[in-house]
Amino acid sequence: MTAPRITVNGTEAPISPAAPHTTVLDFLRERGLTGTKEGCAEGECGACAVLVARPGTNEPTDWVAVNACLLPAAALDGQEVVTSEGLATAGPAGAPGALHPVQEEMAVRGGSQCGYCTPGFVCSMAAEYYRPDRCAHTDTEPAEDGTGTGTEDGPRHGADPEHGPNGFDLHALSGNLCRCTGYRPIRDAAFAVGAPTADDPLAQRRAQSPPAPVATEYVRDGRAFLRRSTLGETLRLLRERPDAVVVAGSTDWGVEVNIRSRRADCVVAVDRLSELRELGFGPGAVEIGAALTLTEIERRLDGRVPLLAELFPQFASRLIRNGATLGGNLGTGSPIGDSPPVLLALEASVVLADADGERQVPLAEYFTGYRQSVRRPGELIRAVRVPLPLSPVVAFHKIAKRRFDDISSVAVAFALDVEDGIVRKARIGLGGVAATPLRALATEEALEGRPWTAETAGAAARVLRAEGTPMNDQRASAAYRSAMLGQSLLKLYAQTTEAVTS
Repeated sequence: MTAPRITVNGTEAPISPAAPHTTVLDFLRERGLTGTKEGCAEGECGACAVLVARPGTNEPTDWVAVNACLLPAAALDGQEVVTSEGLATAGPAGAPGALHPVQEEMAVRGGSQCGYCTPGFVCSMAAEYYRPDRCAHTDTEPAEDGTGTGTEDGPRHGADPEHGPNGFDLHALSGNLCRCTGYRPIRDAAFAVGAPTADDPLAQRRAQSPPAPVATEYVRDGRAFLRRSTLGETLRLLRERPDAVVVAGSTDWGVEVNIRSRRADCVVAVDRLSELRELGFGPGAVEIGAALTLTEIERRLDGRVPLLAELFPQFASRLIRNGATLGGNLGTGSPIGDSPPVLLALEASVVLADADGERQVPLAEYFTGYRQSVRRPGELIRAVRVPLPLSPVVAFHKIAKRRFDDISSVAVAFALDVEDGIVRKARIGLGGVAATPLRALATEEALEGRPWTAETAGAAARVLRAEGTPMNDQRASAAYRSAMLGQSLLKLYAQTTEAVTS
């Protein structure tokens, strides 16, 4: 087993002497790559964004933007990283001091004001620039302000304000915060970038395989970061070290390390285990590997599970979704996680594995208390199973203070079977209204077997308002949470009847 190393901007760099908890952000800055900034240390501002070469969806390799402030440097052992400094010399100009196309557009369109956030924006923008299925369109519908799709200085809007005529999806920047409120010129820069040229080294790199996963054993000062090659080896390690902290994208543990100064004697990484990275449709269920990132799941499902498709754009930001996993979101047991309500409505189960074998637990029976579950020491979540067929009437309503990249005050997921105007089956998952995510069982009973009418929806909404045990906190009052539960069902009814009559 070789000493852990990361390829940064084309040059290998040893991780040593960094401590096992050292983040990629601090690792890079200690090597003089100070374009990578710390803003929030929680993965919410994007000032720390860098590019990582990961297995691709449509090409062998994708350039993926991640939060360097959350990932331990040891987690990138054997992998390739490109920072904002590396983009300049990696572009088609290829000369020191030359600007990458996304940097050029940010400069000429005034997208950088104080400049603190700019390197992170540039890295997130570059990930979207290199997205293989991004393509220009010729839609010329007017924008909201009536100006059309472009000006003499370049394109401003596409057919909707969140997609440019060059195919650029502004959701790629949803995890980046500009402290100078300079979003309009940043959007202009995003909508002005063209396609990578044939001689662009980073575009060419997509046609080659990404770095293969490597086993890692990094121990310093009595603390260890470990990655085994197979699931079996990992489960045996967890039997020996039941105290170990298990990480995949580290989007939760990274916050604990940064904000609460948490340290672990042993961290075990499972993000590259092939057994946890499979996705497949069987005759009775779709099985989703627990270590697939949310972005990977979204792109590989491609809308085939509509309720999950509604969840993904509302789950944190693209930067977080590029690292976060379903296994991690369920493993933390948070009552305000966004995926549990959706998976509860889908009647999902978790597949738990340990050194002795596997067991399947319905998600409705998985949570036992605040951040507690039936998962035993030494067990991992290997996969999530969603039974088929899927209910046709679905919705995910997230009530939060911001439209994107925020923690929910209330989250409600619906999955209904309505046949001949009668609710044959109803499954409703709730988050943010109790110590655990939960099913709205009383509301489901109030709906099933009754006509899908305004009267039924109104009566069930009154039942839904009483579900859970909501509390007062800084995000919302208990009364507001209860009111939003009822309103959510009324909104679902309005949406379904509009779809029928439109």
